[in-house]
Amino acid sequence: MPEQRRRFSPQFKAEAVQMVIETGKPIAVVARDLGIHDATLGNWVNTWRREHTVADQDSTPVEAARVKEMEDEIRRLRMENEFLKKAAAFFARMHP
Repeated sequence: MPEQRRRFSPQFKAEAVQMVIETGKPIAVVARDLGIHDATLGNWVNTWRREHTVADQDSTPVEAARVKEMEDEIRRLRMENEFLKKAAAFFARMHP
């Protein structure tokens, strides 16, 4: 029977990456402490480092994840707002 893949929240990933970045502990040590495979954590750390330039290093992985969540929420709310504007205009034409 195949092993089921575990799913990790963006918050968990960000906190795990932050532990590696801020403490300077080896990935294998942090991964063992968290009960995850070191290759998995290594992928998360490498992805974070690729996505964040030297100028971005002032923010922590947790802060970066939170900013991304907020940007996604803003994008979703703007789309909803546009939809509601169009719907209001449509109904305004129907009932002059």
